[in-house]
Amino acid sequence: MHKNIGTSRAITSARRRTWALAAGLLATATFTPHVFAQNATGNWPAKPITFVVPQAPGGANDVIARAVAQGLENTLGQPVIVDNRPGANGNLGTSQVARSAGDGYTWLVTAQSAYTINPALYASVPFDPIKDFTPVMQLAVAPYLLVVNPKFPAKNLDELVAYAKAHPGKVEFASAGNGTLNHLLGEMLKKQRGVDLLHVPYKGAAAAATDVVAGQLPMTFGSFPGVMPFVSSGKLRVLGVASDRPTSLAPDITPLGKDLAVTSWYGLFAPAGTPKPIVDKVYAAVSQVLATPAMQERLKTLGAEGVQSNPDSFKASLPSELAYWKKVVKDSGAHID
Repeated sequence: MHKNIGTSRAITSARRRTWALAAGLLATATFTPHVFAQNATGNWPAKPITFVVPQAPGGANDVIARAVAQGLENTLGQPVIVDNRPGANGNLGTSQVARSAGDGYTWLVTAQSAYTINPALYASVPFDPIKDFTPVMQLAVAPYLLVVNPKFPAKNLDELVAYAKAHPGKVEFASAGNGTLNHLLGEMLKKQRGVDLLHVPYKGAAAAATDVVAGQLPMTFGSFPGVMPFVSSGKLRVLGVASDRPTSLAPDITPLGKDLAVTSWYGLFAPAGTPKPIVDKVYAAVSQVLATPAMQERLKTLGAEGVQSNPDSFKASLPSELAYWKKVVKDSGAHID
């Protein structure tokens, strides 16, 4: 009788230990996401952060990245280094970030053209724009301007078209490289107006604009941030803005029409797998930077505007944009093997 009682007590004690262990495991499982979130941000950032810019120094994306980096340093308390990695129309720097650890110390700041056009332009690219990145936000938008050297005779788009038709294959236009947005705009102009223009690719938008200023080539499409300093100083003449309506940045500039309506954005991305708490922290910090009057005035001076964007809306917009530019590239006949 006493033996059975002892056995019963032993079983009860064992069950209590099992229940206690199970409760402990359940508690750990329940609070793991919270603990992970704390660990993921922890003392982050504990070292300098790098913005990889897959375009050459001096271009629109580079200028915007540096302005945001400067403001972010003050908010996060760590240096933000801008690392220019131009090459292959932005594929080089973009793929570098795609291969980087998602630890919050490497970020991609890129132009729309490199991110949404390259996958359609190249037979293959060393990154997947959907799977390899976590979209954070758009930083700014900037319309494109059709600009010419002041010595070029055309004063507007119609005069340019007439001149090009009178000199078929003789009028050259500069771009930042094969398949870049300013290249595709030139191809769209050729198709829509039936003119024969000669494309001359450069290694970066800044180099293309510089040679138009120098008179080496007569024309180019350039983003507001990239060409506005030359326009303001009289070194380039504007023939129109690539839009179907006037832009608030310069309402007196004539729109080129709906067939040439393109607005470029500059965006911030993290490598896939970057913890959400870090992404959210950077999003909040950059949003604060963009909202400051000083930054808004800085963007306006550059010829760009800050936009209201967040990780969810930015991510949702990308598939349709990729599909749009795939059609544009196909229609233009541009491709790089």
